[in-house]
Amino acid sequence: MAQAQAQVPHPPLEGAQLVIGTIAVSLAVFMNVLDTSIANVSIPSISGDLGVSADQGTWVITSFAVANAISVPLTGWLTDRIGQVRLFMASIVLFVISSWMCGLAPTLPFLLASRVLQGAVAGPMIPLSQTLLLASYPRAKAPMALSMWAMTTLIAPVAGPILGGWISDNISWPWIFYVNIPVGAVAALATWVIFRNRDSVIRKAPIDGVGLGLLIVWVGSLQVMLDKGKDLDWFSSTTIVVLTLVAVIALAFFIVWELTAEHPVVDLSLFSKRNFTGGTIALSVGYGLYFGNLVLLPLWLQTDIGYTATEAGLVMAPVGLFAVLLSPITGKILPRTDPRYIATLSFLVFALCFWMRSRYTTGVDTYSLLLPTLIQGIGMAGFFIPLVSITLSGLPGNRIPAASGLSNFVRIMCGGIGTSIFQTAWDHRTIMHHAQLTERANAYNPVFDQSIRQMGAAGYSQPQAYGLFNSMATQQAAQLGVNDLFFVSAGIFVALIALIWITKPEKAGGDAGAAAAAAH
Repeated sequence: MAQAQAQVPHPPLEGAQLVIGTIAVSLAVFMNVLDTSIANVSIPSISGDLGVSADQGTWVITSFAVANAISVPLTGWLTDRIGQVRLFMASIVLFVISSWMCGLAPTLPFLLASRVLQGAVAGPMIPLSQTLLLASYPRAKAPMALSMWAMTTLIAPVAGPILGGWISDNISWPWIFYVNIPVGAVAALATWVIFRNRDSVIRKAPIDGVGLGLLIVWVGSLQVMLDKGKDLDWFSSTTIVVLTLVAVIALAFFIVWELTAEHPVVDLSLFSKRNFTGGTIALSVGYGLYFGNLVLLPLWLQTDIGYTATEAGLVMAPVGLFAVLLSPITGKILPRTDPRYIATLSFLVFALCFWMRSRYTTGVDTYSLLLPTLIQGIGMAGFFIPLVSITLSGLPGNRIPAASGLSNFVRIMCGGIGTSIFQTAWDHRTIMHHAQLTERANAYNPVFDQSIRQMGAAGYSQPQAYGLFNSMATQQAAQLGVNDLFFVSAGIFVALIALIWITKPEKAGGDAGAAAAAAH
């Protein structure tokens, strides 16, 4: 009898309950997304305190992203076994505990293990936050609910570097994780008060153990290969070759198995849908580019331009201004327009911002750093909402939860891969540019010879003059390296527009309604 009653859709929340419920879900999402970026500007502090290199320190970011990506596809199965409210509550509580463990970490391996746990329990939060939020609002207001959700996911990556930088400079890096404890406690308490009687039906569902095992193997092998490749000289290393082969073989078996399994852990047949494929790839690659640059920019500012962690975080702050102001407007106009127009404008804005950054010099001023970031907020406001609408367009209500989980999985995975690729590519481009600059440094080059003479006249010995020149060449090479990556990012964003226009989405209002129906 209780089960039959649980199957009846819950009515939308009203008044204070709706406000508190929205705040509770938003706090949980904010805490989750914050942890994908709060460590970015703190990597030098963490690496120095734990006695490891900055390259090893970036594992703090990628380990979370990979564990998060692996756990997202399990959300549907876990929801069936536990219930969406209980699962959401458990994710919040375990996230708080793992955050506490991260702050206490005495060594890098302990920190990475805690981050893996943190990423794994965070997986169900994003899909379930959408489900709970949509179920709390009337169907007619579903686009507005999604825009409010998007605002939270936009503010957190911006607040992360600022908060992380300030904490690293003024307190100590463990507090970038301790801040989750009070936020998570409030979110868990409010969630339980508002949603405890709105849980979903619990039923036993089989788990695709083989598919899950293959998923863990290929995702884990791929990420370790990307992270360690630059340290082990890529394919000259037996370790990298083995990891690549394992990733490729496991991925091939995974695809075949999931397409033929009776209860696949990931429904790959969704990629037969044009809208889902185009929307997911555009969203995921765009997110990977955005997140890779979100890691690269503050790292470059701190290691080569001389910015503190707080200053590097503040450079990222203006992106939130237009993002917060324009997201509700996007939610209002989306039901009345083609989402492809909004997504195209967003990608063009991203391309413009990265092109502007590709023109930086080592003497870049604060205005030149802040302007592209401010403009980027316009692109962020039109990034998530229309692309999610395109991705889910045309799908029946019963397939939307699986589609949302798979799309989020690909997006989060691309975020982790983007971080690794950008770090590796920056190292390689810096080395290449340094070699090109120093090969012209010889006595037969009149410009170089004159520079050395001027340094000598200023009181430098010849070894000191050569050392000073090498330092300037290193800084210039790093500058040219980041410029290359910014320019390539701009080009890829323009190319991704083609993926947006191979889709044929239905009206956004129908998509939002379908999403809301699935949530109910």
